[in-house]
Amino acid sequence: IVQYEDFQCPFCGDCFTETEAAIRTAYVETGKVKTVYRHFAFLGPESSAAANASECAKDQGKFWEYHDSIFRAEIADGSENNGNLNRALFMKLAKELSLDEAKFGACVDADTYASFVEQTTNDATQKYGVQSTPTIFVNDQKIEGAYPFATFQGIIDSFL
Repeated sequence: IVQYEDFQCPFCGDCFTETEAAIRTAYVETGKVKTVYRHFAFLGPESSAAANASECAKDQGKFWEYHDSIFRAEIADGSENNGNLNRALFMKLAKELSLDEAKFGACVDADTYASFVEQTTNDATQKYGVQSTPTIFVNDQKIEGAYPFATFQGIIDSFL
């Protein structure tokens, strides 16, 4: 499963809340499938900053935990492009996840993964035809939008 998302996307938030946990439990944790996250940071500078921060967390082996924390914060906030996805939040989440805050902060401040995030976003459109979020590929089957777990379950099971 390859998922393209933007941390500010409300539909991605719905997918995170309603579907991702069930997929992880039923398929990822049982070793039946692997999930790969790819950035499609198209909703503005906050999206890019959050994507960069998640990659900085990945450097310390905490990508998925950080991913989940960003989505929970954004869902609680409920608004796009309002300034909440910022350094203060990123550092707060890093502390909560027991990341090395000095290394994480330096990575965030240097915008270390800005080019990577931009390239991943561009590749999504140019190579894979991604135009919206969430867009999720189960093998070669493209699913655009937030759907309930049962929809994904049927598709995933058809490949198993």
